[in-house]
Amino acid sequence: MYLVGAGPGDPGLMTRRSLELIATADAVLYDRLIPPQALDGARPDAELRYVGKEPGKPAVEQEQINDLLVDLGRAGRRVVRLKGGDPFVFGRGGEEAEALAAAGVAFEVVPGVTAGVAAPAYAGIPVTHRDAASAVAFVTGHEDPARDGSALDWEALARFPGTLVFYMGIKNLPLIAERLTGAGRDSGEAAAVVARGTLAAQRTVAGTLADIAERVAEAEVRPPAITVVGRVAELRETLAWLERRPLHGEVVAVTRARAQASELSGRLRELGAEVLETPAIRIEPLPVDLPDPSDYSLICFTSPNGVRLFFAAVSGDARALARARVAAIGPGTAAALRGHGIEADVVPERFVAEGLLEALAEEPLEDRRVLVARAAEARDVLPDGLRERGAVVDVVALYRTVAEPLGEAQAEALKEATYVTFTSSSTVRYFLEGGGSPPGTARLASIGPVTSSTLREHGLEPDVEAERHDIDGLVAALSADATARRAGAR
Repeated sequence: MYLVGAGPGDPGLMTRRSLELIATADAVLYDRLIPPQALDGARPDAELRYVGKEPGKPAVEQEQINDLLVDLGRAGRRVVRLKGGDPFVFGRGGEEAEALAAAGVAFEVVPGVTAGVAAPAYAGIPVTHRDAASAVAFVTGHEDPARDGSALDWEALARFPGTLVFYMGIKNLPLIAERLTGAGRDSGEAAAVVARGTLAAQRTVAGTLADIAERVAEAEVRPPAITVVGRVAELRETLAWLERRPLHGEVVAVTRARAQASELSGRLRELGAEVLETPAIRIEPLPVDLPDPSDYSLICFTSPNGVRLFFAAVSGDARALARARVAAIGPGTAAALRGHGIEADVVPERFVAEGLLEALAEEPLEDRRVLVARAAEARDVLPDGLRERGAVVDVVALYRTVAEPLGEAQAEALKEATYVTFTSSSTVRYFLEGGGSPPGTARLASIGPVTSSTLREHGLEPDVEAERHDIDGLVAALSADATARRAGAR
């Protein structure tokens, strides 16, 4: 049995130990506030059971959770009890550990990054600072500070010579501020509330102890949130970093095939975006009788998928291309070739078929054999253009792109998107055919003119088009557009 802290929300803050245990668990019992993608590494046959508690909704009682853990532990199963933050910091992990110990079930505790440290840090607020706070107190804000018999000593908290960090205190924030100031805490002391800390949707509201509750109410801040009271909150204006990222606060839908989405998704997250992976397409390899590559003077690759499947067909042997010149459309395709030990001889400045034909303008092609490795449904611009130059062209279709219908949860999540990205014409077609519908408030981002043309064919006008027709170009265009919109809103 493992009581595991999953961290405050950012999946990158999960510990290596937590990921190892999730990957080997027979069962995972998880809470509401675990990070997105936390369960992605679980075994396909693992039992995943939600035992979280949500405000205003029926919840599994803590005693039931304790009993379930004991039963699973006694059954000899490898169980991960996955909790947001740290299991022993306002996570009731201590109670669960006591129940296991009383039942004689062996357990291990795996600490996690707690929100009381992480959320302020992501907002640019250090909970301790040599010149501002040499101590920090973590306090639950969940109990009603107005009720008789409060477990909190408000006079002691008011006198505490350092930072106060309140968990789960949004509902009671007016009473918390009133109790602290009533007990002698300076009403002009800096305070800040960090909502959805460490996530792309993180928001911070700053003020003083006197007005922080009013500011939070006006901003309509909702849980989960952390409240920080102390001089350290004054450092936010100087040290804030997360919310200054160019895509912070944006919700970007990625319609690429799931196997390809990780690169774009990762880049977007680094720039502060919340990413919705809503794949519209799936890459389906085709059975292929690949001709002998040594028979060709020029081999053209149009995508990283084509590279991957070509080398699968030749058992990864790069020597198969030893006698041919190699052309690649786009740096992504060139990078995929490089991964197999092949440096492309020709990479056009424009990453479309027309650009490759331009790059091959001085290439002697009369009566030379050319192989084009591509998708089944690709445009014929490249092979037709090569034939017009006198080349003997063979086209090998290594894969086809098929629709990946949106699930109900994906379609619902898509309503929150501020951008929807399209990286090929097929993502446009299949996204729309598969039930996708960009929300009216979302901006449509295209990787290049061919994809933009397909959007227009379907009555949609792209708001953003990458100047450089690859992932780097698309990310740069999104960043520039978001920055310009933010500047215009000021």
